Amino acid sequence: MTVRILSALAALLVSACATAAAPTVTVTPLGSHDGEFCALDRALVFEDPDGTRILYDPGRTVRGGEDARLGRIDAVLLSHVHGDHLGDVHSAGPNAGTCAKPEFTVRDTPSSNTVGIVVAKKAKLLVGGEMNAFFMNKVKAAGGDAAQVVTLRFGATGKVGGVEVSSVPAAHSNGLDPSFLEGDAAQALKANGLTAYVGPAGGYVVRFTNGLVVYLSGDTGVIADQDVVVHRMFKANLVVLNIGGTFTVGPAEAAYVVNELVKPKSVIASHANEAATRDGKLLPDSKTASFTKATSVPVHVPLSGRSMTFGGDGQCVSGC
Repeated sequence: MTVRILSALAALLVSACATAAAPTVTVTPLGSHDGEFCALDRALVFEDPDGTRILYDPGRTVRGGEDARLGRIDAVLLSHVHGDHLGDVHSAGPNAGTCAKPEFTVRDTPSSNTVGIVVAKKAKLLVGGEMNAFFMNKVKAAGGDAAQVVTLRFGATGKVGGVEVSSVPAAHSNGLDPSFLEGDAAQALKANGLTAYVGPAGGYVVRFTNGLVVYLSGDTGVIADQDVVVHRMFKANLVVLNIGGTFTVGPAEAAYVVNELVKPKSVIASHANEAATRDGKLLPDSKTASFTKATSVPVHVPLSGRSMTFGGDGQCVSGC
């Protein structure tokens, strides 16, 4: 009996050590206010166990290419060209303005915050639709190399280090504001209240070397691809999902996407368009709180600067 007990304890110890040593992916939100989840927060940095670092939708809250929070960036994933994702402006410093209304005083147009970061970090820029030629010109004009821009249209898969990135559809508009353009074309579009065509918006499925499969929804509505492609084909086990409503799915619709379509192990809320926290605590009357209550798997709130780690099974290991 004693031998059996000791053997069982030894097996548990070995299992615990193996679990503790299992490789994880680190996810770090880069929002406008330290330790909070604020209205314009979009950007996330993913670090693979092999060291590959990927920035998703820099938007307005990454403070340019010199933002110390970035570290090395190997690739940037851009879902679409709206200013809150591409970056028409950014903050001059941390915690500018309020969480509900961040202050952005540095103008990035007619280039963009995204292009500035790509050039500063000598990173790849992965884009879909008809965005490739536009960004090749922008990157080259900013002092980079057009070859940094990588085209990844629906169904295609690219690789950054050991990380596989696949492009998937999103139901959203993708008009390029004339402020990102120059010359007569910019003036004509602005005068007519139009935006430039750059193809459809999209999302990504990212497979990390530890087995973690992340669905980055971009801005989207409810679509069948979330079941057929993201769940059945890619078997995503962690989701980063927009929940803000009006421009995308709201809390109830986002919960349906999670519970009935993608069926991941956990979710990181995104694009809430609200000051969702105060002193790092989720506000009970927030849309993010409503989404959390309606969702059948753990929902993790992306507090700016607070890293979370995820195992290959899609579950949070630390920092959540």
